[in-house]
Order: sequence, then structure tokens, then C-alpha cells
Amino acid sequence: MSALTGGFTDPAIQSAQGFRILMQAMAHPGTIHDLTLAAPPAPLGRAAGTVLLLLADPTCPVHLAAPAPDLAEWLRFHAGCPLSGPETAALALGRWSDLQPLDRFPVGLPDYPDRSATLIVELDRLENDGPRLTGPGIKGHARLSLPETAAFRANRALFPRGLDVILTCGDRLACLPRSTIVEDC
Repeated sequence: MSALTGGFTDPAIQSAQGFRILMQAMAHPGTIHDLTLAAPPAPLGRAAGTVLLLLADPTCPVHLAAPAPDLAEWLRFHAGCPLSGPETAALALGRWSDLQPLDRFPVGLPDYPDRSATLIVELDRLENDGPRLTGPGIKGHARLSLPETAAFRANRALFPRGLDVILTCGDRLACLPRSTIVEDC
């Protein structure tokens, strides 16, 4: 696959459409949405690739948790973003195991909690079952198949600092902002 293909064909329209879907997912944690506006290099799913194109830009350092030369080239062409280590990343992409340990990523500062990383986590499965989620944007409760619960509970304890997480699987995504309370099944 060429780095020149797979990006947005109509950037203004697709960015607006994609951003709306992403913000709906972030505003309503645990809800699953389809997001297929980009076609990144394999094996990256379309949802994760679309999120990268929506959020990455020349001022947004991106950490790729696993070596991915085709993806790095694709990102440089379509987003113009610099690649970075985990300590300076605004966005990080990888499988859950590749992103560990999470304490390598910025969680914001007391006066600037927004200076934290957003993790884009590629999963094998994304379903509305698993740990119980409550908090802002969730009516009653939701359930989501998470890779684990302890890390998400520890992340919530840092609030208002902490990591925001976008979970993807193929063409689908769900969000888990740092304000979400995660309880075991």
C-alpha cells in the first residue's frame, strides 16, 4: 500500500463527520460507533486510522507502540505529525500489551490536566459486555469489553488528570474518558 492512499477523499466533509462521531462516543462512554472514513495500512483497523487522521496534526506528537514503518510513512503524509516517545506523546497507538506500562504517558498537570495523552487501543473484540461503567454521559450504566479493569480504575483515581482512551476494533470504536468509573463485572 502506498502512503499516498487511504486518507480522506473529501477532508473538510469527512473530518466534520468523523469528529462528530468521535465526540458522540467520548460524550457517551461505553457506546460503540462505526467509523470508517480512512483506509490505513494493514493491519491497522479503519476506525483507528480515522481517529489518527482526525486528531493528529503537525503539533501533535504521536507514539506508535509497535514498529510500523508503513503506518509512520502514512501518518507523516496524511497528518504531518511528528512521531515521539511515550513520555512526550499527545496520542499513542497500539495494542493494550504494547502500550504498557501506562505510567510512561503524560497524565496532565494539576493546573493543566488537558496536557495528557489520549491512547488509541486496538482490540480483538469490542462488545457491550464486561465491566460496569458509570459516570458523566452514561445514563444508568453501560458495559464494555475492556482489556482489564485495574488500569482504568487507577486512571480514574487521577481525575481530573489522567489518560483518555479510545478503544477500536476494525471499523468500530468506543471511548473511555478519564472521568468514567469502571467496576468489575
